[in-house]
Amino acid sequence: MLTVRQDLPEGLLDLQPHELYKKLDGPTLFQLPGRRVEPIFISVLLHGNEPVGWNAIRHILYHQKHELPRALSLFVGNIEAARFHQRRLEHQPDFNRIWPGATGCGAGSGGDAPEYAMAEKVYQLMANADLFASIDVHNNTGLNPHYACVNKLDTAFLHLATLFDRTVIYFTRPEGVQSLAFSSLAPSVTLECGQPDNPQGLAHAIEYLSACLNLAEIPEHPIARQDIELFHTVAVVRVAPGVEVGFQSDASDLRLIDHIDHLNFRELPSNTVIGWQKNHHALALRTVDEHDREVSSHFFHLDGNALKISRPVMPSMLTRNIRIIHQDCLCYLMERLALPDALIRHVADNIDA
Repeated sequence: MLTVRQDLPEGLLDLQPHELYKKLDGPTLFQLPGRRVEPIFISVLLHGNEPVGWNAIRHILYHQKHELPRALSLFVGNIEAARFHQRRLEHQPDFNRIWPGATGCGAGSGGDAPEYAMAEKVYQLMANADLFASIDVHNNTGLNPHYACVNKLDTAFLHLATLFDRTVIYFTRPEGVQSLAFSSLAPSVTLECGQPDNPQGLAHAIEYLSACLNLAEIPEHPIARQDIELFHTVAVVRVAPGVEVGFQSDASDLRLIDHIDHLNFRELPSNTVIGWQKNHHALALRTVDEHDREVSSHFFHLDGNALKISRPVMPSMLTRNIRIIHQDCLCYLMERLALPDALIRHVADNIDA
């Protein structure tokens, strides 16, 4: 289900994400030449309701009057879901959970779906391409700042991330995400550019991708301590199967506080209320750590019917979009992470020392 092209169809750059199906049959990898031959890989529309990546790169290509400064391998992902402004369609796997390393890829698990083979093909093509860097571009549905994610604590990865923003998140779960797979090939980042209707996110993505296309190299010296605020994703929180989620409705199995997305990137104290349950005896959440261990009781508890946080923690990706909550997760839980001394440069340090 993958198309590989060395050219852009006429009129493609005039199309909005929901119109791409008119020119493209499905997931497409464009391999475009540039002055520097080691390509930069940019993936967009892995989620069909996140237009910022496509809109940023088409802006750059539309205004590019001469040869690209660096070869570009542009992967345009879930065109079918983009047509309907959906993260993914019901018959599809999540396009950011299908990359090499995804668990459960055996027959009958979903891993035998054609999307997995398609992602493997893209990965193999890039594995043979002397890749310069990998950038996966996303929007999100809740109120979140702009930030970058890395999957390795390595100076090149961190420099690529802090070029976007000083807020950086390190994570190793969930498996099967594009940036985690490509982290074995080259410095790799995921960009989170805020909500889809925010023009600042688009402007930020255009500025960043343009800068990366013009990079001659990625610095290898340690990061200055003041240039990064690093967090570590320690758990993923999902709603238990069969639990109905709602807001302002006592009829729901789990009623979340109305403005739950306002809690994103706030360091919440113990006993913060995030919702109320009908069932007063069993948590309506399923929380797993980096080792896929169930740790819900470590982070949450019930006080009567009130669902409360058990220890100080910082959530991200909380959203009021119930469809996204069920398709993906309720949120991620983060803690501050100190960089190892070997990766930190103090202001007074001599880089060349």
